[in-house]
Amino acid sequence: MLMRTDPFREMDRIVQQLSGTSGTWSKPSVMPMDAYRQGDVYVIAFDLPGVSTEAIDIDVERNMLTVKAERRPAEKSDGVQMELSERPLGVFSRQVMLADTLDTEHIEAEYDAGVLTLRIPIAERAKPRKISIGGESGRKQISG
Repeated sequence: MLMRTDPFREMDRIVQQLSGTSGTWSKPSVMPMDAYRQGDVYVIAFDLPGVSTEAIDIDVERNMLTVKAERRPAEKSDGVQMELSERPLGVFSRQVMLADTLDTEHIEAEYDAGVLTLRIPIAERAKPRKISIGGESGRKQISG
């Protein structure tokens, strides 16, 4: 249902994790995701812990789904001295090429417990249907 567009993004993600660099708007970090089919719906879940809903941008152009998010440092009061900072900050992005069999006009988005979940219905034209054969003339009729 989806096609990977850039095989080197995973390598970039690993390098960024090892080097401790944060994503920027011009070179965002990759966000982890799961994708699966659940009945007549395709589900994509993105890990975005600590990101507010206002900092998430979801865009679909033709069949290209783009999700961008930004995690900023938490506000700290004066006198706080950071001892350890391992949680990645900055801009995260993921582009996913969606198949023509998905109905991109009816995508639903939900954000709960740091996970952005998109539900994309399977298009009616992509669902299996029976073809019946008419009487002696051999006419065929498609039923949906």
